[in-house]
Amino acid sequence: MRVMTYILHRAPKTQLPLAVGGDGAYVIDSAGKRYLDASGGAAVSCLGHSHRGVVEAIKHQLDRLPYAHTGFFTNQPSEDLAEHLIARAPEGLEKVYFVSGGSEANETAMKLARQYFYEKGETQRSRFIARRQSYHGNTLGALAVGGNPGRQAVYQPLLKETTHVAPCYAYREKRPEESEEDYGRRVADELEQAILDLGPETVIGFFAETVVGATLGAVPPVPGYFKRIREICDRYGVLLILDEVMSGMGRTGRLFACEEDGVAPDILTCAKGLGAGYQPIGACLLSGRIHDTIVSGSGSFMHGFTYIGHPTACAGGLAVQRALESENLLVRVRERGAALRTALEERFGNHRHVGDIRGRGLFLGLELVEDRATKAPFDPSLKVHAAIKSKAMELGLMCYPNGGTADGRRGDHILLAPPFIIEEEQVGEIVERLGEALDTVLAKVPA
Repeated sequence: MRVMTYILHRAPKTQLPLAVGGDGAYVIDSAGKRYLDASGGAAVSCLGHSHRGVVEAIKHQLDRLPYAHTGFFTNQPSEDLAEHLIARAPEGLEKVYFVSGGSEANETAMKLARQYFYEKGETQRSRFIARRQSYHGNTLGALAVGGNPGRQAVYQPLLKETTHVAPCYAYREKRPEESEEDYGRRVADELEQAILDLGPETVIGFFAETVVGATLGAVPPVPGYFKRIREICDRYGVLLILDEVMSGMGRTGRLFACEEDGVAPDILTCAKGLGAGYQPIGACLLSGRIHDTIVSGSGSFMHGFTYIGHPTACAGGLAVQRALESENLLVRVRERGAALRTALEERFGNHRHVGDIRGRGLFLGLELVEDRATKAPFDPSLKVHAAIKSKAMELGLMCYPNGGTADGRRGDHILLAPPFIIEEEQVGEIVERLGEALDTVLAKVPA
């Protein structure tokens, strides 16, 4: 029997179980069923669902000061968390602007970048360039720079025009005769051509996910790609904005995913793993150059949200970040990530419907195909990804499948982003349940 609800749910026709508890890597529903969270929700719950240190830090802050508006006060948790992040950030990032989540972080990045050029007197700069098959959030600005046609379709008349270039998606777009480095240079050079076509004097910045998350399923850049991107941005005075909302804060085995690529952006956004889901929080890290230009110009950033720098959220975020270090979790991410990838390759490496296994750390994806040799996707009307998610939940496994992988309409993938605290036996549990879900669903797909 359907339970009455007064919530407009994401999928109102789907009945959801009621989550009532958390135990490490598991979520527990009202019937007592346990679900192994192999996706961290949406790559959020990096410490699992019952980390006492984080919970106690939040309780302690609530006892002291739940909230103070940043138009009147600063607060110690936000100051401490900002100092913690900047001390570990890529070179040149010197200030932090705290928000409530990833969409707000990317919206903030867009406005920071625009105001930077406004203060410099380069008011003709009004264009952003981003990549096809990207996702930067659901607010209108962030949705516009994203490159996901399915998410944009209904709202297209409301979106700012954005130029999109190719993603760095070697599985589908690297030519057989190309090395990874040659391929990376070729697709990076699309950015230069786009800048020249628009006119360098009109371009504000280039938006990219360091490792592409929801729309492509944990696609990392090939070696040298982002170094070439950095060179092009510098040549034309264009800001490099890296979105690490999903891939950052340790998810790939580095605190900042771009560390592995040897580049530092002008603006970097993060969110999900920043607070691990214990409180809503995101952040936009910006260069000292951008900060100083705005402060020496109009003197204030023409932007703001009610809950920026929220003391309770920042206290939770700081506790999460301290736990990453005190519990040596970045090393664990690399070790457990390698173990999970090996297990996935052993189970699915020769599977006729798994075309690619990819990612970094505990941020891994499997691309599903109808034909492994040709890489042909399944008919999108079959909704293979949705069926796998449903079956996995039935089996007590949370994973994050999505559609439109190949071109925005066709293609399916499964994203895995389990908590950093998973144990060795849970790695096996993930692969076993995922294998059962995938095989059950694909056995019913018409040949």
